[in-house]
Amino acid sequence: YKSKAAKTKAVINLVRELHEKGQPVLIGTNSIDSSEHFHAALTKAGLKHEMLNAKNHEREATIITEAGAKGAITIATNMAGRGTDIKLAPGVKENGGLAILGTERHESRRIDLQLRGRSGRQGDPGESQFYVSLEDNLMSMFGSDRVANVMDRLNFEEGEVITHPWMTKSLERAQSKVEQNNFSIRKKQLEYDDV
Repeated sequence: YKSKAAKTKAVINLVRELHEKGQPVLIGTNSIDSSEHFHAALTKAGLKHEMLNAKNHEREATIITEAGAKGAITIATNMAGRGTDIKLAPGVKENGGLAILGTERHESRRIDLQLRGRSGRQGDPGESQFYVSLEDNLMSMFGSDRVANVMDRLNFEEGEVITHPWMTKSLERAQSKVEQNNFSIRKKQLEYDDV
């Protein structure tokens, strides 16, 4: 999406649709700010949900185990609920299992895969989908201006979904660059530590 507002609207619309058919939804965010943003959007839309982030860690295990209930909506930051399985309630498998909605791509592909892996565990059905806007941190770091210019020339509307292979490649390149940069930082720290 061109903007975070358009992305948020698309996520909320899909969450409502999945919730109404009884499919549980886990909304993955990569920061507390982002989870608070989606909490406010879901509250405004009148969708009852649970929020799992560092602010309510004492209820973490309870919230994540209940995330597989029929029609449940749970917002979780990338580290929340690790090590706790999401058990699907009776009737949920027939509705498609757990739906994972990533609200942006993380700097590391490994974290994206971990979020995606929360769905479809041990042979259960499930699905995952990531939503990205050109205003997201990862995109703004690596040339979202060029992509925005191309989108303007191709007359993309504000809320229009962009599903093009070059967008996926652009995201993968950005993630790869960040991963390489983080690796070189860790390598330098190890060299300094050896001294």
